[in-house]
Amino acid sequence: MQDSPADLDDRSALVLFSGGQDSTTCLAWALARYARVETVGFFYGQRHAVELECRTGIRETLGPLWPGLGADHVLDISTGMAALGATAMTSDVEIGFGRDGLPNTFVPGRNLLFLTYAASLAYRRGLRRIVGGMCETDFSGYPDCRDDTVKAMQVALNLGMQRRFILQTPLMWLNKAETWGMAAAFGLADVIIDQTHTCYRGERGQKHAWGYGCGTCPACRLRADGYDTWRKGEPINP
Repeated sequence: MQDSPADLDDRSALVLFSGGQDSTTCLAWALARYARVETVGFFYGQRHAVELECRTGIRETLGPLWPGLGADHVLDISTGMAALGATAMTSDVEIGFGRDGLPNTFVPGRNLLFLTYAASLAYRRGLRRIVGGMCETDFSGYPDCRDDTVKAMQVALNLGMQRRFILQTPLMWLNKAETWGMAAAFGLADVIIDQTHTCYRGERGQKHAWGYGCGTCPACRLRADGYDTWRKGEPINP
């Protein structure tokens, strides 16, 4: 690792890359814009950890298309997350809603932790931009996906690390159909279908028109509905 560089490279980015549809689309978005792009993934005890196994193949597919793709990093934060309690995202319980109206797939503070770890890594690597797939339009009710949350985190990280990071969320105001359109505009619709993983239950035994998954969990339904809507319309320009 680089040793606490005083300056961050303005042509560089670190993408929060899970191996899912949204983060793969964000990775392509960053690669089309920046000369140097690194990726970071997180193992936090998620039921759908198979998503992490998808990351290598996706990177191997995108690498020849964009030579700026740089190093990959995977951080294991499962011990700390497990100590904070189980959710439907990290244990085998029925997916539903809690008394507060939030889905029980919500892992409290997950994106806040992801962004903090990512900023620490970006600090060491000299990367200015941190790119995430947070989306307020199709955000499943997760408060840490909201634009206000991301903006607040950028302020906190910049103050706490005395660096000028830029947090970018290219999907923030897109619905899932528009995210499909963005991926298609990069020529990656087939990559999204064949190689990415989004299903909360980690199912990859059945392939649908929109990709692999159980077909019934909230992530699968959102992805399927977005795919159907996109197929009826025109893809957007990235």
